[in-house]
Amino acid sequence: MKKIFGILGLLFVSNLALANDIYITQVGDSLDLDIVQDGTDNKIGNSTTDMIIKGDDMTFNIKQTGSLNTIVAAINGDTYTGTWDFYGSSNAVTLNCDSTGTAGSGNCENVTLNIDGDGSDNTYTFNIGESADSDGSIINFDIDGDNNILNSTIDGKSMALTVVMDNSASLATTSANSDEGNALTINSTGDGDANGHTINLNITGGGSTYDITQSGVKDNTVDATFSGDSQDVDITQSD
Repeated sequence: MKKIFGILGLLFVSNLALANDIYITQVGDSLDLDIVQDGTDNKIGNSTTDMIIKGDDMTFNIKQTGSLNTIVAAINGDTYTGTWDFYGSSNAVTLNCDSTGTAGSGNCENVTLNIDGDGSDNTYTFNIGESADSDGSIINFDIDGDNNILNSTIDGKSMALTVVMDNSASLATTSANSDEGNALTINSTGDGDANGHTINLNITGGGSTYDITQSGVKDNTVDATFSGDSQDVDITQSD
C-alpha cells in the first residue's frame, strides 16, 4: 500500500504542474511499477536522472504514445524484468541498468527486457551490465520505422539479444528527405559462460548501417538475416 500511495502522489503533483513529467527515486525490493504516458513532450526522469530505481526482483514497465518524448532511467538491482512500448516519432530513450552498482549490492544480474518501438526518428540507448558484471540477459528489440538509432551495450556472462528492424526506406543514410534506414550499434563484452553471447538480427528494408562487436571467451555468435539494398554491415569478434 505504501508503494501505491507514493506513485499516486507523484502523478498528482505532475497533474498540478500541468506537465506530463514523472520523477521517481525508489529504494526497496519487489517493486512492480507500470507507467503509461500519452501525448507530446512527456518526460520520465532527467535533470539529472530523477528516475532511479534500486532494489532486487523488480518489474518496471513503460508505455509512451506520442512524439518528442524522453526517458532517462537508471536501475540497480539483482533481477529486473521489463516491457517498454513506444508509439510515435522523435523520441529519445536511455536506460542504464546497474548504474553505479557494486558487487553484492545488486547489479542487474539477470535481466529480461522487451522493447517495442513503432515510429521514425527515434533514438534508443540501452546499457545493460555497464561493467561486465551481469550474469544473464535476454533482450528483445522490435523496431518499425525509418531513421531510428539503436545503441546497445550488454556486458556479462550470458547474453541473448534479438533485434527485429523493419523500415520502408531503400536509400543510404543522410538522404535529402531524412527517410533513410536505421542505424544499429551493438557492443557485447565480458567472459561468457557455457551459453556465451548470441545476437540474432532480422532486418528488412534498405539504407541502414549496422556495427556489431562481440568480445570475451566462450562462444560468440551472430546470426543475421538482411533484406534490402544499400546495407553497411561491420561485425567484429574477439576472444
